[in-house]
Amino acid sequence: MNVSLAKDLSVYQLVMGVQAPPKPLSLSPATLLSLVRAQIDLLIEQQIAATLWVKLPPDKIWQSELARYQSSIGASSLIYTCQIEESRKGGAEEGGEDKGEGRLNISSSPSSPSSHYVPVHLPPDSQMRRENFLMVLSPQFCSLILAHRPLKKRKNQTLGKVNTNKNQPLLIITTVEGRVIQQVLNSIQQAIAPESSSILPASFICPTVPEGALMNQLLAKQLLRQDEINRQIITVRTNKLEQQNQELHNKEQLKDEYLKNVCHELRIPLTHMKTALSLLNSPNLKPPQRQRYLQMLNTQCDQQNSLITGFLELVQLEQNLEGTTLELVRLSEIVPGVVSTYQPVAQEKGIMLAYTVPTELPSVWCVSGKLRQIVINLLHNSLKFTPNGGQVWVRARNQGDYVQLEFRDTGIGIAENEIPKIFDRFYRVRTAATEDYGGAGLGLTIIQQLLLRCGGSISVKSKLSEGSTFTVQLATVGNIPRAIATENEL
Repeated sequence: MNVSLAKDLSVYQLVMGVQAPPKPLSLSPATLLSLVRAQIDLLIEQQIAATLWVKLPPDKIWQSELARYQSSIGASSLIYTCQIEESRKGGAEEGGEDKGEGRLNISSSPSSPSSHYVPVHLPPDSQMRRENFLMVLSPQFCSLILAHRPLKKRKNQTLGKVNTNKNQPLLIITTVEGRVIQQVLNSIQQAIAPESSSILPASFICPTVPEGALMNQLLAKQLLRQDEINRQIITVRTNKLEQQNQELHNKEQLKDEYLKNVCHELRIPLTHMKTALSLLNSPNLKPPQRQRYLQMLNTQCDQQNSLITGFLELVQLEQNLEGTTLELVRLSEIVPGVVSTYQPVAQEKGIMLAYTVPTELPSVWCVSGKLRQIVINLLHNSLKFTPNGGQVWVRARNQGDYVQLEFRDTGIGIAENEIPKIFDRFYRVRTAATEDYGGAGLGLTIIQQLLLRCGGSISVKSKLSEGSTFTVQLATVGNIPRAIATENEL
């Protein structure tokens, strides 16, 4: 049996239209669940065979309550389940209702014969879309639990988005007054199509008020169910607080470790400078030695400055990363200019430097103004760690939803056990060569942070004495990074 409503109705408006309507209360969805469970508890305990009119969320937690009642009472009960007929493409309507809200997935309740569930078809734009209710109809007990989700004001008029938080308060009405329920029932009966259909015997009349004993039991069960919900909420909040405390503790530990690393890194060049200064005070110092110690001082001052500059840049980046904006840029407008700038450096070392960046490559997402910095840092590293007479290539190509940018060199390479560490703060590749490559050990860390922000990534393949290949992946114009999608949802 199928039932349809010939005209659009709103149970909430029907209730509010009666004389001296019950007052709605602003309550949480968890409270609505506790009220529904308490009602089902009473019906099962008293073995009340009732006709139910329901429109509840499609989640299993709600469906299981109806299945619990049906399996306990059996064939003597009948459940009318209101469901929206979807005729439009797309997902939810304005206001955040899910496409399937109000549907009861009967197949998910194997213990409940589907013959005892009667679907009630509602038009796609039904006013009941924003309503959920449970109406109990029986000669000895009638009740109505009704929840209305009011529309919230737009938060972002430009994007046309609405706050769809499912935990926002609901306007909830609960009543056992026969006059209210009877008026709602009469309006529904008049809207049934075809008109010959009847959902209840013509002689059925809602009792004016339930028996006092039933009301006492219902109140007790509501208190028990609300207490159960409250305990569950407290447990969830306690676990969340414990998790947050653990995260804060972990952050404090990371912060302490970070500061230790900073102090250690800053102390190293200071130690070298102090050593050089003490040696310069030697009365028997020869000019070549003096020159060597002065050079040591100059080198260590540069190292100290590099550390401080890199450290400040990283701190500023981490503090402002979430607030940075993304932009679309073309590699063909950035890479050639950077490579040209480094050609004199490559020629001085006898390094063959070349690039291949097709002009037809699509635009890519990157933190505003930072793509040039990424290219400069990676190209600088390739040249720095490539001996005289080596080769460095910069190549870009399309790779699905990404553009892949490679920096390949024939340099000293990286040991396999060191590859997982090279993106750590202050980590510098250990080498047996006598040349001091310097650097703050923060360049790759900064690059990785920038790429994560714009939905990109960086990886490396390397072998000692054979060279390294750093591969950067950047999202293309059609592949919107999560950072952009999140901003559009706010």
